[in-house]
Amino acid sequence: MEERHGIFVSEQPAEVITPVPLNITLPVVFGTAPINLTTLEDAPVNKPILCKSRDDVVAAFGYSDDWESFTLSEFTHYFFKIAKLSPVVFVNVLDPTKHNATVAASIFTLTDGVVTVAVQGIIKSSVVVTSDDGATTYTAGKDYSVSFNTSGNLVVSRIASGALTSNSAVKISYSKLDRSKVTAADLIGGVVEATGEATGLELLDQVFPLFRIVPALIAAPGFSQNPTVAAVMTEKAASLNGGHFKAQAITDLSSELVYTDTPAWKKTNAYTNPRQINTYPLFTYADRTYHSSTVASAVIVQTDVNNGGVPSASPSNKSAKIDGTKTDTRTIALGPQQAQYLNANGIVTALNFVGGFVLWGNRTGVYPDQKDPQSSFIPVRRMFDWIGNTLTLTYWKYLDGSTDKRLIESITDAVNFWLNGLAAAGYILGGRVEFNASENPVSALMDGKMKFHVYVTPPSPAQDIDFVLEYDASYFAALFATAA
Repeated sequence: MEERHGIFVSEQPAEVITPVPLNITLPVVFGTAPINLTTLEDAPVNKPILCKSRDDVVAAFGYSDDWESFTLSEFTHYFFKIAKLSPVVFVNVLDPTKHNATVAASIFTLTDGVVTVAVQGIIKSSVVVTSDDGATTYTAGKDYSVSFNTSGNLVVSRIASGALTSNSAVKISYSKLDRSKVTAADLIGGVVEATGEATGLELLDQVFPLFRIVPALIAAPGFSQNPTVAAVMTEKAASLNGGHFKAQAITDLSSELVYTDTPAWKKTNAYTNPRQINTYPLFTYADRTYHSSTVASAVIVQTDVNNGGVPSASPSNKSAKIDGTKTDTRTIALGPQQAQYLNANGIVTALNFVGGFVLWGNRTGVYPDQKDPQSSFIPVRRMFDWIGNTLTLTYWKYLDGSTDKRLIESITDAVNFWLNGLAAAGYILGGRVEFNASENPVSALMDGKMKFHVYVTPPSPAQDIDFVLEYDASYFAALFATAA
């Protein structure tokens, strides 16, 4: 070491607590998938899978254009192909061991050693191939092989060394996935007492431990119009991971209804939660039909992306890649009056008025029963959740530290610094944190309980702008002004 003689000074940068970023708006989507097409060794049933591309979804869950049977394929197509967004966590609740139907044998004729069974959802392991008279049962892997084509249909191919000829007539029987047997109880799920295994919406608590990303949106297109499913979605959104995190449920109202009947249906079926964004009706794009919750989820994610990952901007009046709206039975055109009627009852819809189709509506499901901005405005409600989730992530490391002045000052200084930054960026109008004696009695401090009071004001969306026009006759004086 070099010899030194004298007094020397060095500086160490002050410790600045950097908030743990929540820059991904993560949808968690529950539904049914054509898992007969999975490339995984075990079909993912009641297992959250993080997918960053359409290829990830296809590899894990398969893909089918039969969206009525396989609801996750609808979300996959719109989110990745149309909206071009990422990532998503998918949970398939269709279990091939329970949700299946047996199909009686039908006669097929091989052409050049191949025959295609144009049916979606065939379970490969259930396929049985016999001679046309049923006398001979052929052996998979010896007489024939089975695979799926790009459309998801079963392909039976003759093996040259086997007993089949290139033009054999055969009987093929099989079981197929049956979406009609998936019930609301499968979506809701629960915890198996004997094993502790979670199913359905209970799996939301596994998303953060598995992927280290906090869920932001919960969707179940094709199922969320069921009031029981929607109620559990909103219940889970309010208390993820034991109440440490919060999210927003994106729910569909019944698409059987005409728009004038939706407010009564919404109230009767209790779609009235502040952590619930109700959407109506069905949306169309390029001759395909989507649940409005699918499109709304994409618009919300894109809005957040455009806003630096912060949910302070409303998704209302933001472009929606759709070309029409419809109920189950007919195409409808919602004008400003009809859209405003829905908005006034806490329902988000789509409007094609100025600048093409946009998502339209700022209110959560609690409106109009509650009108305070913290409960009823979508971006304000989401900002409160986002700020709360960020505080949880950032200051978790301070748990079990000493209850002393240094801890209090570290937290208050850092939170105020962060809130000032949010205000400077325009994400909030202002905010501060206080550690108040009145909220922290000595008895609570002795018991290791501390309470920090955060005051924050996210901006409300400017949903009503009024220009007052007045005729002013004084400007006639300009007619008589002498030219300079």
